[in-house]
Amino acid sequence: MIEQDTIKLLRECDAGVKMGISSIEDVIDSVKSEEMKKYLAECKAEHDKLDTEIQQELDRFDDEGKDPNPMAKGMSWIKTNVKMAFNGSDETIADLMTDGCNMGVKSLNKYLNEYEAAEEKAGKVLRGKPSGAHALRRGHAVFQRERGQDDSYCQTNPG
Repeated sequence: MIEQDTIKLLRECDAGVKMGISSIEDVIDSVKSEEMKKYLAECKAEHDKLDTEIQQELDRFDDEGKDPNPMAKGMSWIKTNVKMAFNGSDETIADLMTDGCNMGVKSLNKYLNEYEAAEEKAGKVLRGKPSGAHALRRGHAVFQRERGQDDSYCQTNPG
C-alpha cells in the first residue's frame, strides 16, 4: 500500500509540475515587465528542480511518471490564448498564472490527503517546497506596484 500510494502521489505531482512548466513557457515571452518576467523565470526554475526531484523518486520505483491530462492541458491552452487575444497585458498573465497555481496547490493538497500512505520522503519532497502560489502572488504584486495599483491583497495573503 505504501509503495502504490507513493507512486500515485509522485505521478500526480509529476503531471502537475509539467503542467506548470508548460503554462509558464506559454506566456513568459509575452511578459513586458522585466521584474515579473524574472519572477516567472525563477518559478519555472523551481518547477524544473522539483520535476528533477520527482523523477529521481519515480526512478526508485522504475516508474516513468505521468504527463498532464490532455484535456486539462488543452483547456488551459485555450483559456490562455483567448484571454491573451482580448487583453495580452501583464495583468492578464499574472491572473492566469495565479489561477493556474492556485489550482495546482489545491490539487496537490487533495493528493497529499488521498495518498496518505505514501512514503514520508515523497511527501517531504512536496511539502518542503515554498508555495508556488506565494511566488506568483509576489509576481502579481510586482506588476501591480509598477502600475500604481493596490497590492495589499498580496501582502496580507502570502499563500
